[in-house]
Amino acid sequence: MAANTSLLSENFLSGLRQVLGVAKSSLSLHEPEFGGNEWAYVKECIDTGWVSSVGKYVDEFELKLAEFTGARHAVAVVNGTAALHIALQIAGVKAGDEVLVPALSFVATANAVSHCGAVPHFVDSSESTLGLDADALASHLEFVAERTAGGLRNKNTGRKIAAIVPMHTFGHPVDMDGLMHVAARFSLPVVEDAAESLGSTYRGSHTGTFGCMGVLSFNGNKIITTGGGGAILTNDPDIARQAKHLTTTAKQPHRWEFVHDAVAYNYRLPNLNAALGCAQLERLPDFLTRKRQLAENYRKTFAHIPGVHFIDEPEGCHSNFWLNAVRLSGASMSVRDALLVVANDAGYQCRPAWALLNKLPMYQDCPKADLSVAEALEASLINLPSSPKLAALLT
Repeated sequence: MAANTSLLSENFLSGLRQVLGVAKSSLSLHEPEFGGNEWAYVKECIDTGWVSSVGKYVDEFELKLAEFTGARHAVAVVNGTAALHIALQIAGVKAGDEVLVPALSFVATANAVSHCGAVPHFVDSSESTLGLDADALASHLEFVAERTAGGLRNKNTGRKIAAIVPMHTFGHPVDMDGLMHVAARFSLPVVEDAAESLGSTYRGSHTGTFGCMGVLSFNGNKIITTGGGGAILTNDPDIARQAKHLTTTAKQPHRWEFVHDAVAYNYRLPNLNAALGCAQLERLPDFLTRKRQLAENYRKTFAHIPGVHFIDEPEGCHSNFWLNAVRLSGASMSVRDALLVVANDAGYQCRPAWALLNKLPMYQDCPKADLSVAEALEASLINLPSSPKLAALLT
C-alpha cells in the first residue's frame, strides 16, 4: 500500500509539473487578477467621494450581471452568504423549517439556512456533477417526507421542509432538469447556490436562473472579485424589489425621513466594491477562456496518469472551471492527504474538498440522507491550482 501511494504521489506531482512547470514559488489555488480598469474605476469613487452604499457603479454592476447571466434582475449585496440568507427568507423559509442542502458544500450554504433560524437537511451528491443527486433526493423524500395541509413535512422531526438549495460545485452545473422535476413533484421552491459558477451554463442557460432565485459570490478567490460581495439573481420583478428592499434596511424612499417598514438588513454592496466588480466583469470573458485552456491541459495530462481522474464538465454543460479537480480511483483520506502533502511541499497549493457539512460540530445532529457518494467524494477529491494566469504557463 505504501509503495502504491508513493508511486501515485510521484505520478501526481509529475502531472502538476507537466502543466505548471517547476514551482519556483508557491502557486496559489486561486488568486485574483487585476490588469484592466480596476484602478481607474476605484479611483473615480475615491476622487468623487462616492465610496459607500450609493453610486453609479452599484447600478451598473447589477445591470451588467443581469445582462451577462440572462437573468432579468440582479441585486448586489455584501457577500454570497448574505445573498443566500435573503433569498431563502424571500422563498418562504422560516425559523424551525428544514432546507435540503448538499452535504458536500462550503459551510456558507448551511450557515445561510441557520441564519434564517432553519435547519439544514443534508442530502447526497452525484458522481457525475458533484452536486445534488436528483434521483437520490427523490428517493429520500419518498421515504422521509409526507404531504400535509401545511406543506411537506419530515415524518421523523415534524418540521416543514421548505426549500431545496443545489450548489454548483467548483463551477460545474448540477442536474437542474432533474432537480426542478423533483422540486415540482414535491412543491418545493429552488434557490440555487451559484456562488462558484459565474460563467457556467446548463443546456445553454446560465446557472442561478432556473430556480425562483440564484445567488453569486465575488469573494477574493472567485472567478471575478469585488473584494467581498454577492448578488441575488431572479426573473421575478417582485422578488427583485423585495430583495433590494430587505438588503437596504427596508427604508422607504424619502428626501429626509427615516422610515423603515420591516426588520431588514444592511447588506448593501458599497459603490467602491461595485466599481471593482464592473472592471472585473469586463475581463470575465478572457478569464473564462484562459481557465478553459488550463482545464484542457490538466485533462490531457491526467488522462495518462493511472489512479487519477480529471473532473470534467457534465454532459450538456459549459463550466467555468472555477476550481480544477481530480478524483482518485480509491476513496482513501490517507492516500488523498499523502498527495496533498507532496504537492504542497513542492509549491503547488492543492486542497481537498470541504469536510462534509454534517460532520461539523454545529451540524452533527441535523437530519441527513444516505451520504455514501458524498463520503466517497470527500475522501478522493483534490483541487488543483486554477488561477487564470496559470494558462500562460502552457506555452
